[in-house]
Amino acid sequence: MKTMTCKQLGGACDKQFQANSFEEIAELSKSHGMEMFQKQDAEHLVAMGKISELMKQPQAMQNWFEAKKKEFDALAED
Repeated sequence: MKTMTCKQLGGACDKQFQANSFEEIAELSKSHGMEMFQKQDAEHLVAMGKISELMKQPQAMQNWFEAKKKEFDALAED
């Protein structure tokens, strides 16, 4: 089990997510992002805007995703 924060995953807060794989932690982060979007949380909306810009450039988004996966893989187990 490894832990990453919302900020580490491109978000805006210190909420922690724990998972056994990067794919699992990405899903937890995505769910949190949807919740913050529904609440119209200003800081998260800014962070989502940055990710949306990356998504317009498939290679940049792929590079970002791979960097986050490497960061997850490098973390020590909790």
